[in-house]
Amino acid sequence: MANAQPPHAEPTTASAPQFFSEGTGLEDVSFLTVAEVAGLMRVSKMTVYRMVHSGELTAVRVGRSFRVPAKAVREYLSGAYVGTE
Repeated sequence: MANAQPPHAEPTTASAPQFFSEGTGLEDVSFLTVAEVAGLMRVSKMTVYRMVHSGELTAVRVGRSFRVPAKAVREYLSGAYVGTE
C-alpha cells in the first residue's frame, strides 16, 4: 500500500493572523502552552482559556489543546499597560 500524502495547501495571507505574516516561516514562530502563558502572566489557566475563547488572546488549536504564539502574548502585554499618572 502506497503512502498517501495529504494535499498541501498554501496558507492564505488574507485570513492569517499577523504573526504569520509574509516572510515569516513557521520555524520562526514560538508557541507556548496555556500553562506556560498562565505562569508568565501570573494568572490561572482558566483565565488564559477565557482570554482565548473571547478572542482577547490569539491561539491555535492543536488537537484538543491550545498553543499560544509567544508574539501574541508579547503584543497583549504591551497593550495592557496602565498609566500610573
